[in-house]
Amino acid sequence: MDAARANKMADRIAVIVAEMLERRVKDPRLGFVTITEAKITNDLREATVFYTVYGSTQERAETAAALASATGLIRSEVGRQTGLRHTPSLAFQPDTLPETSQYMEDLVARAREADAALAASREGALPAGDADPYKPVAGAAQDPDAEQDADADV
Repeated sequence: MDAARANKMADRIAVIVAEMLERRVKDPRLGFVTITEAKITNDLREATVFYTVYGSTQERAETAAALASATGLIRSEVGRQTGLRHTPSLAFQPDTLPETSQYMEDLVARAREADAALAASREGALPAGDADPYKPVAGAAQDPDAEQDADADV
């Protein structure tokens, strides 16, 4: 199967599932759920629907149970609206994107704090040794080749 067709079908499945959860599934355990993405195999036999739930751990568990109990109803509607010869089996998977993005934001915040601490420790610091380590030493013999090179450049 063409990967582009599979991607279009996955997008269509995500829309169908989101509409079903909004309009037809009336399970009180279903929390504030958002369908983030759907992926389908290239043979269009299995679809994975990713979702996020706003709420506590208990609300996430209840939403997972509600989605598991409504899988048959949602699958039949997906089959009816897509018109595929074989309706793909649905698997609901919690999306880890919010937790991952929060972890990345925490890492960036820690890096900023470390940079600020380093900048504060450098405040008023002086370089070790001379400020210009390449200045000529008084009374040292000059390299005669360097004078000839300087004259050639002129």
